[in-house]
Amino acid sequence: MSDETVRTVRAGRRTVEVHRADKVLFPGNGSGGGDGHAKEYTKGDLVDYYRSAAPLMLPHLRGRPLMLERHPDGLDGPRFMQKNTPENYPEWITRIEVPKEGGTVCHTVCDDSATLLYLADQAGLTMHRWLSRVGRLDRPDRMVFDLDPAGDDFVAVREAALLLGELLDELELPSGLMTTGSRGLHVVVPLTGRHDFDEVREFARDVADTLAGAHPDRLTTAARKKERGDRLYLDVGRNAYAQTAVVPLTVRARPGAPVATPITWDQLDDPDLTARRWTIADAVEQARTDPWAGIMSHGRALGPARRRLDALRGS
Repeated sequence: MSDETVRTVRAGRRTVEVHRADKVLFPGNGSGGGDGHAKEYTKGDLVDYYRSAAPLMLPHLRGRPLMLERHPDGLDGPRFMQKNTPENYPEWITRIEVPKEGGTVCHTVCDDSATLLYLADQAGLTMHRWLSRVGRLDRPDRMVFDLDPAGDDFVAVREAALLLGELLDELELPSGLMTTGSRGLHVVVPLTGRHDFDEVREFARDVADTLAGAHPDRLTTAARKKERGDRLYLDVGRNAYAQTAVVPLTVRARPGAPVATPITWDQLDDPDLTARRWTIADAVEQARTDPWAGIMSHGRALGPARRRLDALRGS
C-alpha cells in the first residue's frame, strides 16, 4: 500500500494509521437503505467522528467486552459481527478471555481513544458492549430496556418511553434515555453491580410485563414477531450474560450515519425527535450538553425497587 493512501492520527500517546481514508462507507442519496437524502461519509469521516466523540464515549466503553459490527466495503458490502480479537491487532489493545461452551472468546476492550480509532480504521461502524465489566462479568452495572416498534412509528416509541419512565420513577430507579440510531429508544438504568444477570433479567421482565399488562393494546413482551401485531415490543433480552447493547454515541450501519445518542427526558417533547435524529455531523454537540448528568455514576440496588414493584403488582 502506498504512503498516499495512509493517514496518521494522533490519539493520546499513540499514533494510529488510517488506511484508505477516502473510502466511502456510507453512500449518499439513500443508497444502501431507505432513509433517503442521506449524506455520503467516508472512513476518514468515521475516524474523525470517533476521535471527537472519544472523551464522551470512553466512560461507556472502558472495561467492557465488545462485539464489533464491521463493514469493510461500506453499507452496500457484507457485514461481519466480530467477537474474537484478530491475532494481528496491536499488542497495546486490551483483550479479555471469556469462557464459552467448548472454548473461549477473546473480546476486545476499548480502554482508550487509540483503540477506538484503530477499530474505526477496521471499518468498525458500531460498537456493542457488555452490560458488565472485566473482573465482574457476571454482575451487570447496567439494565437496558429496548423499545422496539413494529414499524417506523416513533409516536408509539415516545408513548412507551413516557410510560416506562413513569413506572421507573415509581420504583425510584433513575434512568437515562437514548436514541438507538435505528428505530427505537433505549432506557438505561445504572445498577450497583451486586445482582447477577438472572436477577436483573427477571426484574426487567417483571417491569416490562407489568407495563404491558396495563397497556395490552399498545405494548407487548411477546418474543415472537407474529404474536406482537402492531404493538411495541418491550425487549429486555439484552440483560443476559454475554449479550450486548449498542454503546452510547456509537454510529449505526444505516444511511446517513445516524448515532445512538443520549437525550434528556424533556427532549421526548421535541416534535423533531426520531430514533435517527442525530448523525456523526451533530451527535457530539448534543452529547456535550450532558443529558445523563449525575445519572450513570450512581447505581441502584434492585432490592428496594423489587419490593415496590411487588407491592404494585399485588395491588
